[in-house]
Amino acid sequence: MLYVHIPFCAHKCHYCDFNSHVRTEPLWQSYADALAQELIHWSGQHNFKGRPVSSVFIGGGTPSLMPPPLLASLIATIQSCFSLDPQAEITIEANPGSSDQHHFSDYRNAGINRISIGVQSLDAEELRWLERIHSPDEALAAFQAARAAGFTNVNLDAMYGLPGQTLDHWQQTLHRLIQLNPEHLSCYQLTVEPHTRLAAQHAQSPYALPQEEASLAFFQYTRHTLRAFGYQPYEISNFSRSGYHCRHNDGYWLYRDYLGIGAGASGKWDEWEHDKAPAGCHRYTNIKTPEKYIRSVQKNGFAIRQSETLDLNQAAAEAIWLGLRRKDGIDKQWFEDRFQQPLAQFIQPALTPWLISGDVRLNNAGIQLSEQGIVLADSISAAIL
Repeated sequence: MLYVHIPFCAHKCHYCDFNSHVRTEPLWQSYADALAQELIHWSGQHNFKGRPVSSVFIGGGTPSLMPPPLLASLIATIQSCFSLDPQAEITIEANPGSSDQHHFSDYRNAGINRISIGVQSLDAEELRWLERIHSPDEALAAFQAARAAGFTNVNLDAMYGLPGQTLDHWQQTLHRLIQLNPEHLSCYQLTVEPHTRLAAQHAQSPYALPQEEASLAFFQYTRHTLRAFGYQPYEISNFSRSGYHCRHNDGYWLYRDYLGIGAGASGKWDEWEHDKAPAGCHRYTNIKTPEKYIRSVQKNGFAIRQSETLDLNQAAAEAIWLGLRRKDGIDKQWFEDRFQQPLAQFIQPALTPWLISGDVRLNNAGIQLSEQGIVLADSISAAIL
């Protein structure tokens, strides 16, 4: 799996904690050159050399701001550096208010076959509070433009649990999105992330965010409704038609290796002992500031800001933490082959209270959250770390 981070945005929304930067004149050519140079560097490293790429995810920031010829060149470089699966899923994120929808056809021509559109809401007042720079009509137009360009795999992002938002307001947005008939929907509750402008504003003058009971009502209504319309919840916040899981994100939760390039991108690969026995894993994160990232790649071929190696037990705990987010949970045989220890033994006593309550289910197939346990996912997963 390959993740490409494009950090530039037309506007940074107050709730956003992603590595995004507003620049009057982004250094597009220099940034694209650095991405190509970093790809060349990693393609020669033993951890990724010769390995096939089954999915590419171009995220941000707002990747759809990048000039289409540079995106096409990026895809061509990926193909030249790695063995890109002919059936690879190649996703680009786009925001309705800042992406030139005339470019959607260019993305398809470049080989991009999946698009994720950051709608967030179809209520004008909610969009203004979120500081989104598009209107409801522009969001709908972006979806239609994606279809017109030939995209048959479209995700729509939406957000609930906003200050003052009623369940009725969320129902209206959700049903309008369902009527569009996208292949995939990502529905998240707003969270006040540390070190964002929203966190500072909320600390100074708290917003009327939904309490636990209201949050549960939003969550349960979303799952029930999307199921009724044929969208299966294969992960806590992600729903898809049959055959349209996001392969890339599913790979994260399945604890597969991934290469991350670009400012602030992260990567991970499994470690193995000299006798090929399983060990822990290694992970890294790149320099976040675009200009510093470019300079580092120009000098070194890479731009790692920090890295760490997890031992076998730490990696196993992390794999469970991620895997419990999936509806199917964690496969017992995979876990025991990968981490060389019994799954039941590893999760006890940390998860014993939830095993007794039925929130976590353990059987011969593996471990997963029950429907009632899904709402406790954060607490359950954190207990294993």
